[in-house]
Amino acid sequence: MKIGIIGAGNIGGTIARKLAAGGHSVKLAGAKGPDDIRDKAAEIGAVPVTTQDVVKGVDVIILSIPYAQIPNVASVFVGVPADVVVIDTSNYYPFRDENIAEVDGGMPESIWSSELLGRPVVKAFNAVLAQTLAEGGTEAGTANRIAIPVAGDDARAKAIACDLVNQTGFDALDAGDLAHSWRQQPGTPAYCTELTLSDLRNALSAADKARAPINRDALIKVFMEAKAPLSREQIVARNREVTAPQ
Repeated sequence: MKIGIIGAGNIGGTIARKLAAGGHSVKLAGAKGPDDIRDKAAEIGAVPVTTQDVVKGVDVIILSIPYAQIPNVASVFVGVPADVVVIDTSNYYPFRDENIAEVDGGMPESIWSSELLGRPVVKAFNAVLAQTLAEGGTEAGTANRIAIPVAGDDARAKAIACDLVNQTGFDALDAGDLAHSWRQQPGTPAYCTELTLSDLRNALSAADKARAPINRDALIKVFMEAKAPLSREQIVARNREVTAPQ
């Protein structure tokens, strides 16, 4: 497939690397332009392009930028064919993104994204740590394979996103429509807790919408106040502890 990725950070860059290695044609756009990521793109196996060009002539667009930056790229989606799948990997963190009234009021993050972009998105790759995405993938059928939730309103788009998740080394779980995608947002039991398919299904069911932002902010406070960087295992354990159903 032809895939365009907006965002060359830890998540976007890792997805680009894995999909390029899998034989996909990948274009990569960074915030500072193609020259800034030329060496990284070459090492990954992607083609560095501008944000305006990354959405042209592709089958899938993966949006992997800080949540508050989504309005800044909305204009490039004008004229993108309706059958191009758009995958949103971003997450809302008020301490970084500043407060967004609609999301603070309960609007699922990817519905807000969809409205800004003027087209439906699929929510995927958001509920996994960058290090987990880079190191935790395994072959399909492997025991205790980590699962990633995928939410969306279009069955075809969601199926394509699920296939890409599987290709990156993780089981894909159909998490329902975008109206329920809050169940995989920060502060929920499904978010960055490295669960198997069956456990992830249970975690999505156990999510508490009112409690999620409280958990999210409490976890961020812990992580930011840590005297030394926490390991992947420590972050996952803390996420599981704080978000466990009560």
